[in-house]
Amino acid sequence: MTHGKGKKGGRGAGLRGGRGNAGLCKHKFMYMNKYMPGHFGVHGFKRPQGILKEDKTINIGDIEEKFPGKKIINLTEEGYDKLLGAGQIKSKLKITVNSASEKAIDKIKEQGGDIILPTKDISEKENIESKVQEKIEDK
Repeated sequence: MTHGKGKKGGRGAGLRGGRGNAGLCKHKFMYMNKYMPGHFGVHGFKRPQGILKEDKTINIGDIEEKFPGKKIINLTEEGYDKLLGAGQIKSKLKITVNSASEKAIDKIKEQGGDIILPTKDISEKENIESKVQEKIEDK
């Protein structure tokens, strides 16, 4: 009549302690710790891929290899967004780029070259720096 399950053992999921993940915080807690570590809690956040934008960068050391013999280089038209200062430069170059690190600008000017950045970015940066200096002087 009961097929070895006792009086109420065969009703629903009673014999196995509930269906699915029922009881993970109570009677199945040790099972959860052993076989499902990290089941509860915060697990991080993945930013939407549409928001992310990576700048295409180039180092100063790579410029003379990629553009041999050129004295005037427009990195914006070549598809680069930022100029970085790693490496050495041996010739006098005139470079146009959207942004550059301070180290890169210093290395180009040491060789007698010139770097052209968008005026909007430079003027905004100078305005911000002057406002910070004014606030420091006021205090």
